[in-house]
Amino acid sequence: SEKNLEALLPLVTDKTYKRCLFVVDDRSCVDLLRDGDIDAVVRKAIRLGLEPVRAIQMATINTAEHFRLGRLGAVAPGYLANLLVLSDLSGILVDSVYYHGRLVASEGKPLFLTGGRGKGGLNDTVRIKPFGAEALKLTVSGDTAHVIEIVPGQIITRKRQEKVTVRDGLIIPDVERDILKLVVVERHKATGNVGVGLVTGFGLKRGTLASSIAHDSHNIVAVGTSDEDILTAIREIERLQGGLVVADGGRIVASLALPVAGLLSDEPLEKVVSGLDNVEKAAANLGTVLASPFATLSFVALPVIPELRLTDLGLVDVNEFRLIE
Repeated sequence: SEKNLEALLPLVTDKTYKRCLFVVDDRSCVDLLRDGDIDAVVRKAIRLGLEPVRAIQMATINTAEHFRLGRLGAVAPGYLANLLVLSDLSGILVDSVYYHGRLVASEGKPLFLTGGRGKGGLNDTVRIKPFGAEALKLTVSGDTAHVIEIVPGQIITRKRQEKVTVRDGLIIPDVERDILKLVVVERHKATGNVGVGLVTGFGLKRGTLASSIAHDSHNIVAVGTSDEDILTAIREIERLQGGLVVADGGRIVASLALPVAGLLSDEPLEKVVSGLDNVEKAAANLGTVLASPFATLSFVALPVIPELRLTDLGLVDVNEFRLIE
């Protein structure tokens, strides 16, 4: 998702700071392990010149007051003793963590047992109506088609009309021009809905990336250079009951299983980080020019952010809020 703290920070002034707070979205497991969550944003704000106490206020009492959480956000009688003890104010270096008055973490290590929890009934959520290569065909009456353009570092896209490569009336991916096939498959109720379109900006030279994380409906989304690899990747996600998959040459070269609702892993954080590193390296080996290709892929099916998106029902012109051919 967008990282625009630097652009927005000038809005925090002597008159407004009491009504400002920090927000994060789509922090990956890598972000959480290596940088942190809201604490990482607080550190960045301080580096950008925000006074430390003011930054901490925005992350604590301001947020609690906004959401009317009357017993959180301050160190005072009647408030819950959920505390961070810092060894460095400007660097926001967390020495220890207290929850309800109990020490639960120290020097970056939890003091409680982790893992061992079940999926809570959220497994086996990937349900796909069987389909074959026929469903991935993309026809065109002329020689141009709508193309979703990825905007690096942002979640908006641009709507483009491009000349496309056509063979026997079917559009085929044009790797040289980075016009690739994009597919969204409904995966909750096995409706059989399959949306097919074109996208530019991923830079793949071969293979396919696929994911069961696709905001906000979280269907399966795949981008690829061939129908064979797209099918291979989607079927692997179905087998894993959710995940991130890289396919090339009709085989799976890397995957990260996300069996909890098709969105989360039940493995330890460090193992998930290693798995994400593995699939992102595999994606880079296929030529992608994006630093976080799966994060980018997760937003191409979100039909509320301009300009052009693909859903399981087809292409959506977000500005006009209508399906287009």
